[in-house]
Amino acid sequence: MFEIKLQETRLYREAKEEGLKQALEEGREQAKLELIPRFLAYGISIEEVAQLLDLTIEQVEQVRLANEQESSTSTQ
Repeated sequence: MFEIKLQETRLYREAKEEGLKQALEEGREQAKLELIPRFLAYGISIEEVAQLLDLTIEQVEQVRLANEQESSTSTQ
């Protein structure tokens, strides 16, 4: 009688849109985290990096420390 495909339902479209928004936001956050070592390598201070990328100083510091550890283990 009524043949409605899943893709045609409002719930499906809303869930898909929300999933796309979430994926986009996660991608933005990942890009910010990947920029931190580059900014620091150019001599930009931790405070300035945090301000430029709209992150906390703690987030920048965590990435910096993880990057340093990664660098030191790869050179050994």
